[in-house]
Formats: sequence, structure tokens, C-alpha cells
Amino acid sequence: MPTLKEIKSRIGSVKSTLKITSAMKLVSSAKLHKAQQAAEAMRPYEEALLGILAALRGSSTRQADSVLESSAREGSSTAEGSSVLRPTAIVAIASNSSLCGGFNTNIIAKVREVRQPGDVVYSIGRKMADAMRREGFTTPEDLNALIEHPSYGPAADLVNRLTEDCAKGRVKKVLLVYTHFVSTARQVPVVEELLGEIPGQAGNDERTGSSVMPGTDRASDAIIIEPGRKELLESLLPKTRKLKLYAALLDSAAAEHAARTVAMQTATDNAENLLAELTLQYNKGRQQKITSEILDLAGGQMEA
Repeated sequence: MPTLKEIKSRIGSVKSTLKITSAMKLVSSAKLHKAQQAAEAMRPYEEALLGILAALRGSSTRQADSVLESSAREGSSTAEGSSVLRPTAIVAIASNSSLCGGFNTNIIAKVREVRQPGDVVYSIGRKMADAMRREGFTTPEDLNALIEHPSYGPAADLVNRLTEDCAKGRVKKVLLVYTHFVSTARQVPVVEELLGEIPGQAGNDERTGSSVMPGTDRASDAIIIEPGRKELLESLLPKTRKLKLYAALLDSAAAEHAARTVAMQTATDNAENLLAELTLQYNKGRQQKITSEILDLAGGQMEA
């Protein structure tokens, strides 16, 4: 049985840990609020852009994601032959630090599910880069700053390089693996296609002039497209891919802070429970010691 001195020392250690976890929970909560606002502010713009692309292709909004999966290698006639086995590029997003529960473990496991030998993994986040490096998937460049401070410019530059690799036949397609923020208590690893291997189709309208968007029988509800559906798609598709990666960075950052908030809250609760148990154990031991001393004194008086 531990002595009172050992129990008291352990109580002090738990109190110090409790202060740290409580402070980290408050910091993570503040960062979560900011990251969640950024992700939610981006969502209406992303949905509106996807809706425009869906309408341009004559499809429903639910089919808008297929727009991103096509037109990945326009001008692919200059690429290598289709018979050549080309690798898949995987953009995997994790965090730069730990103490966030199973956040990193879950997303690393998801990357292991989708990757194949020979694939190229673009790791965003030190935890992902370290895990992939141990397994032989070294990232071509250091992208850890992207998740620390999500910014549209660096994300757009990365998409431009990936698009060029896809167009020149260096990679077959590009997958995006990140953690989707559902709520503070729930974060879901997802896999999406950022650039597909199917050559793009710019729509049926090959004219350079204006066109009328289909979907309605009334001329008053028609939407005039200038200069044409093909030109507009060619302009919006690259922007959509860049926006998709940037939105994934914001989403993953919010999920990370949510996971860390929950983890620190759990650690704080466990520390408080342990502190209560140790305090009770210390008080019982102290009471037992006092009782023993009283009995010793009483026994000495009776012998005298």
C-alpha cells in the first residue's frame, strides 16, 4: 500500500496535469470556434459553385461531384500511352501535433486502405508525413504549413502542380483523403476524387457564342450563358478543384480542433475522477494514522 507521502506526491502530479488539460481544452475550443466559422463561411460559396457547374452540365445538383471527377486530363493526347501503368497521387491531410484522440490514427488507416504500391502520397501534416515515411511513402515536398495555416494560395499552387502531373501522364488520378467535420463529437474520414482519369467533356455546346441553359420549358426562366458553356466550364473547373482542396483543409482543421477539444475534456474528467479517488485514499490513510496514534497514546497511559 502506498504511503501518505507517495499519495500526496501523486495528487500534486494529477493537479498539474489537470491544469494543463483544462488549458488545452479552452485553447482548442477557441480554435475550433474560429475554424468552424471559416469552414461554414466557405460552404455556401462551394455549394453555389457546384450548383452552377451541375447546371452547366445539364445535371442535378446531386451529380455535381461528377464534374470534379471528369475533365482531369484535357489535352491528354500529349501524355504517355494509356497502356503505361501510372500511379495514383493521394493528398492526405492529418495534423502537425498529437493529443487529439484518434484523429490521426483514423485518417492514417483510411490512407492505408486506398493506397497501392507505387502511389505518390502528398502528406499534409507531420503525423501523416511521419507515418507514410516509415512505410516508404515519402512525400515529394514539405506541405505541413498548409494545415497549420490553411490558405487558398498554397492550396491552389498544389492543385496546379497536380493538374500538370495528371495532364502529362505522370499520375493516373488524384485522390483527396481528409477528415470531415460533422459535429464536435463526430469526425468522419472521407475519400474524394480531386482529379479523375477520364478525359473531360466540356459539354455539348461547342459554340463560342451564347447558349441557353436547359432544364426549363419557359423562356423567361432560361439562363443566358456568355460566352458559352464550354468556355465557362473550362474556366470554373480549375477554380472548383482549388476550392475543393482549400475547403478540405478548413474542414480537416475544424475536425482536428474538435477532436482535441473532446480528448482534452475526457482527459480533464478522468483527472478529476482520479484526483477525487486519491484524495479519498489520502484522507482515509491519514485518518487511520491518527487513529493508530491515538490508540498508541491510550495504550501507553493504561500501562502507566
